[in-house]
Amino acid sequence: MSQAPQQTGTKPHQTFPPQEQEAPKKKSKGFIIALIVLVLAGGTFGSVKYIHGLHHEETDDAQIDANISPVIPRIAGFVTEVRVKDNQKVKKGDTLVVLDNRNEQIQVAQAQAALSAAQSSHSVAEANTTASRSTIATYQANISTAESQIEAAKVTLKRATQDYDRYANLIKDHSITQQQFEQADAAKQSAERQLQVLMDQKNAAARQTSAATSQSNATARQVNVAEATIQQRQADLENAKLNLSYTVIIAPEDGLVSKVNVQSGQYLQAGQSLFSIVLDTNPWVVGNFKETQLSKMRTGQKVTVHVDAYPGHDFEAKLTSFSPATGARFALLPPDNASGNFVKVVQRMPVKIEFKGDDPLVKELRPGMNVVVDVHID
Repeated sequence: MSQAPQQTGTKPHQTFPPQEQEAPKKKSKGFIIALIVLVLAGGTFGSVKYIHGLHHEETDDAQIDANISPVIPRIAGFVTEVRVKDNQKVKKGDTLVVLDNRNEQIQVAQAQAALSAAQSSHSVAEANTTASRSTIATYQANISTAESQIEAAKVTLKRATQDYDRYANLIKDHSITQQQFEQADAAKQSAERQLQVLMDQKNAAARQTSAATSQSNATARQVNVAEATIQQRQADLENAKLNLSYTVIIAPEDGLVSKVNVQSGQYLQAGQSLFSIVLDTNPWVVGNFKETQLSKMRTGQKVTVHVDAYPGHDFEAKLTSFSPATGARFALLPPDNASGNFVKVVQRMPVKIEFKGDDPLVKELRPGMNVVVDVHID
């Protein structure tokens, strides 16, 4: 009877294939290589960014900006017609909105009638002035005639007085008759009365001349008042015509119309903002740089602009100006450390950047687009 082989407490030695023994070594080596690659890539990226940062200042807090003109009615009125649509291109002088102009037409007619009345009053005043001057000339001529007659009457009176004195001496000696003496006396009295009449006529003519002069001065003042009234009525007429022209709202410049929030029949107030026109001019970029980035930035430096709407396209530009104050100072409620509880916040300084060259894509840019600006500070 055969005996079964005896089992010992030790297990037989197990052997593994060579591939299973080398697998952990390959994984460890691949991890090291990947780590080295990552370290080299990170170092290269950091070095490039560091070197780039020495010669550039960048910010993504920047937007496209452009001139935007609001369309505002100068007078109140009801809308009768809207001649533009959203996003429509318009030229300077194009009609945008038409208001009801019946009231303004009535005001123009009233101002025209008032001007005609003032001109008629001026004509009457001028005619009165001319008549007064003619009357003054007539009275002055009468005065001159009376003065000439007075001089002749004085000569006649002098001769009559001499004859009377001579006849008075002769009558004492009875050298002449009583009749001759009486005739000399009558001639003297007649000459005296004639001189007095002429003096009275002269005085009357002088008083008439004075009255006519006063009347002429009054009519002259009336002419001045009438001329001032005409100027006022002309101003009223021009103002009425100007208000009539305001019933047609026109485009101030070439550009694109924004969303039109106006409907026919709507009542508009003077100064009410209707919509806006983005002017057809070259846009620019406003970049808000941190105050710590401004030490090496100067006007005239080259700028590369990357617009989110056109990835991969570089826009050439230049730095043209710095804002006179930080953006926070122009806020509705600017920060103020009046309470003494101060937390320092890095401020942003708006910087204006203008495009240069004749890149056709610049015309396609719209205000508000996000951009990234890169200022070359070398």
